[in-house]
Amino acid sequence: MREFEICCPLSREPRLKEIEARAGGERWVLRKRSIDARGKEPLWRYRYEAYGPGEEIEEYSAPEYQDVHGAEPVIVVGSGPAGMFAALKLLTLGRRPIILERGKDVHARKFDMAALSREGIVNPDSNYCYGEGGAGAFSDGKLYTRSSKRGDVREVLHQLVAFGASKDILIDAHPHIGSDKLPVIVENIRKCITEHGGEYHFGARVVAVTRGDDGVFEVRTAGGEIYSARKVILATGHSARDIYEMLSDGGGALEAKGFALGVRVEHPQEKINWCQYSGKWKPGVPAAEYSFVEQVDGRGVFSFCMCPGGILVPSSTEPDTVVLNGMSNSGRSGKFANAGVVVQIEPEDVPGDGPFKLLDFQHGVEAAMYRWCADNGAPNPMTAPAQRMEDFCLGKLSKTMPETTYKPGVLSAPLHEILPSIVAERLRKVFPRVKMRNYYTNAALLLGVESRTSSPVRIPRDPETLEYVSIPGLYPCGEGAGYSGGIVSSAIDGIRCAQAAAL
Repeated sequence: MREFEICCPLSREPRLKEIEARAGGERWVLRKRSIDARGKEPLWRYRYEAYGPGEEIEEYSAPEYQDVHGAEPVIVVGSGPAGMFAALKLLTLGRRPIILERGKDVHARKFDMAALSREGIVNPDSNYCYGEGGAGAFSDGKLYTRSSKRGDVREVLHQLVAFGASKDILIDAHPHIGSDKLPVIVENIRKCITEHGGEYHFGARVVAVTRGDDGVFEVRTAGGEIYSARKVILATGHSARDIYEMLSDGGGALEAKGFALGVRVEHPQEKINWCQYSGKWKPGVPAAEYSFVEQVDGRGVFSFCMCPGGILVPSSTEPDTVVLNGMSNSGRSGKFANAGVVVQIEPEDVPGDGPFKLLDFQHGVEAAMYRWCADNGAPNPMTAPAQRMEDFCLGKLSKTMPETTYKPGVLSAPLHEILPSIVAERLRKVFPRVKMRNYYTNAALLLGVESRTSSPVRIPRDPETLEYVSIPGLYPCGEGAGYSGGIVSSAIDGIRCAQAAAL
């Protein structure tokens, strides 16, 4: 087997028949596809493996699911990426997953998200963060993690394809699924789990987890239901403060953990296309993305969760707060691009002691966004304070607001004053230095606040067994435990915890 690349101008993607004609007696297998926009002429890059006569093509096959009706149960708290892939892995290991989800199924939760956007009504158990599929189900479905340090990413991607994702995610350098496609995939995963003997319980917010002297856990929900198992996987996502409080109230160990906070930045997509493709973008070519990382005054400032052709949505999980996130559909055909631009916050940046100090800091900023808009006549509780980019950096209130995809609406606000100074001052320095032509412009709108980048709390676990250091048999997992960030890394962590729990 040999590897090689084929490159061609962006204006002319190679056709399959042309490639096959060049293969001769070899069999070519496409392994990666990407766009290289670094030069004056953007290029398609295709990386192939070539196999000669008699050479066996190396293919990946996902593990097979077992029928687990009557098998030993493992309770999985949460049905986001970590919880879903933990449950799928349990099927392959002969364990029966019992999934407890505080929110609704992936279709029913859409009604609560619509009410959140239209009327600012927050359902604390069903929103853009809580419900089947977790926060990732409605944030584009970006699958950028390629690291193999913690597990085999192929196990995640191949299963997603089996449940309905495009095979393109197996070869694209920056694979994504799209918020319009993810609900069906999430539903297919649920059907697979239940058909093989697993259980799903919606509206099952966990309020107590106790371990008896015999090693059996009792997990109690707000509705009074009790579920029992010898192992519990805790995959509750990055916003489940009540779970941290439950563990802390029981004397469990928790740690403050660094996270990142900033704004969502919205540009006209055509500006990003023109910049990234050197003016050579045309219809049919993927909407351009961007990313950057800078060091400003000793802290990282970086773009996060970039959504080409996307929209902005409210992601609050409790009343009297304003939180934003971005999402885009599979076609990424919208008029605007958005991304979080955030500043790294470390425990030493915030005064006080205790594991909740960064969580309290995060909540305080979210509440400040709400209060400013409420005090200035916002028509919708989810109205976001906003400021044009150049005005923000110059410390000027924007006189007008550009068009935005954020449905609850915006109010012109002094974000340079509302944001904490450790965030605002670094953002004001970073925007003019971003190495993208036309990025620093008053056509770009900043909206507050992007704060749910990751959990500000870590649930410490044994590095070998992955068990919670305070309770054997309990496995903190994914973003909510502080061990991953994003769909793929959370799914991989779920797989690892399932393997540990099945021992």
